[in-house]
Amino acid sequence: MKINSKPGPLMAPLPTVMVSCGDMDKSNIITIAWTGIVNSNPPMTYVSLQRSRHSYEIIKERGEFVINVTTEELVKAMDFCGVKSGRDVDKFRELGLHKEAADEVACPLIAESPVNLECKVVEAKELGSHVMFLAEIVAVHIDEKYVDEKGAYDYGKMGLVGFTHGKYYKLQSKPLGFFGFSIMKKKTAKKRRGKM
Repeated sequence: MKINSKPGPLMAPLPTVMVSCGDMDKSNIITIAWTGIVNSNPPMTYVSLQRSRHSYEIIKERGEFVINVTTEELVKAMDFCGVKSGRDVDKFRELGLHKEAADEVACPLIAESPVNLECKVVEAKELGSHVMFLAEIVAVHIDEKYVDEKGAYDYGKMGLVGFTHGKYYKLQSKPLGFFGFSIMKKKTAKKRRGKM
């Protein structure tokens, strides 16, 4: 039997990312769980921030940001960036994180992140408690150690992290299936599974 709960943000798990903004000299990092992919062509994403957050004004003014995918090794830094304000502390320096120059935006990439998505804002939408910055992904960087000889990305090796109900979780690294496996012939699916 299920209970009827009041409406709330109960989708789980959520991707938890570190969003860098500003420029190479003056930058900030904010932890965001309100993010995701909204379109394939052009590739588009979003981040939703409260207006009180330091990064809100930076992104609103500059119209760009970088989504840095987080891993188990980055959990402590990710949490720090979500509870400390960039008004009070230089998070890159405090956490010993390294900046890398992006190709299309002025914001720094976080070198320790395995995947970085450079984003340019196309719309800021007022939603109530948050403002959603809808953005086009204009460049992607991925650590070569997660790319196989055929050019496929192996996200399972990254130790990715999800967020739900105030807690961070390492996501399972072994795939449970692949796109289309539910309708494939058993022999074909078995062959594909053996290559995963």
